[in-house]
Amino acid sequence: MNDVLLAVGTRKGLFLGRRGGRGGWDFTGPHFPMQAVYSVGIDTRGDRPRLLAGADSSHWGPSVFRSDDLGGSWHEPAKPAVKFPEGTDTSLERVWQLQPAGPDEPEVVYAGTQPGALFRSEDGGETFAFVRGLWDHPQRPEWGEGFGGQAVHTVVPDPRDPRALMVAVSSGGVYRSTDGGESWAPSNSGLKADFLPDQYPEFGQCVHKVARDPVDLDRLYLQNHGGVYRSDDGGAHWAEIGKDLPADFGFAVAVHPRRSGVAYVFPVNDGSDRYPPGFRCRVFRTEDAGATWEERSAGMPDGLHYGVVLRDALRTDDADPVGVYLGNRNGEVYASADEGESWRQIARHLPDVLCVRAAVIG
Repeated sequence: MNDVLLAVGTRKGLFLGRRGGRGGWDFTGPHFPMQAVYSVGIDTRGDRPRLLAGADSSHWGPSVFRSDDLGGSWHEPAKPAVKFPEGTDTSLERVWQLQPAGPDEPEVVYAGTQPGALFRSEDGGETFAFVRGLWDHPQRPEWGEGFGGQAVHTVVPDPRDPRALMVAVSSGGVYRSTDGGESWAPSNSGLKADFLPDQYPEFGQCVHKVARDPVDLDRLYLQNHGGVYRSDDGGAHWAEIGKDLPADFGFAVAVHPRRSGVAYVFPVNDGSDRYPPGFRCRVFRTEDAGATWEERSAGMPDGLHYGVVLRDALRTDDADPVGVYLGNRNGEVYASADEGESWRQIARHLPDVLCVRAAVIG
């Protein structure tokens, strides 16, 4: 069995789990105690894994930390790694996303932030440059705010082309660039915004998460503020695929790292009833790109359950077979070692889980 590292970001620190050959999990933490960790990246492109963490200190503010020894020690740059330049009349509130770029750019890492902006690092996360093309987009001043604030919370590189990039903004929608971030275009055709008078606007949708199919790279899956969608043309158009789900609201969507058409969601009721449908802890998996969905909850709690999974708290690893992980706002973490067929609880009584990441490290 693969040696897997699992990073769990919570409202009060980061917890790191290791699964060795016998399948048991050992956790350390909290790293960054009492700091909210909204973003974690596990960068396995180099000679050794690098961990990146976006942590918020109520006293010192937000910062990006990195570790090259699996969390044994952490480095914080002498100067802020992510900083809004003069003239923007704003300051960093939170780092929502730390996303390594593709294999052709081994030192490039993207950071998505609140306020809604994008930053790019070319030194593995030591320093980040402001991507002004997105900030200067004429639609940006009209973006709204999701319940958690306005944020670039999703960054989707295209492994075929380092100049092609997609981001998702709450509440601005999906934007794409084909020139390395110099220019951006909204890409929300077919996405509904049921909270606006015009329910199919050019921009302004509250997109919650986007994930790219590992084989058909023009296919993307999207969890919207109401609606699960798929695009088969790189995000130019979107079509609903969530009609078979018990609820089409939710925050997270994840994909299998090798099998085309396999995706995972955790449905949540919409409106004032933000609980799992039927008060049951259930993951739904599709193996046909959203034509059908099947419940996968073996090993999940049998009784009433109220934990919600946030946008970055449902992920897969790259093991064989693939592991699937979720953390919820009850402070519980569940893991599947068989691609979602069965689950077991591997951590409990943690603070509110904000994000999870997992990768094979040996």
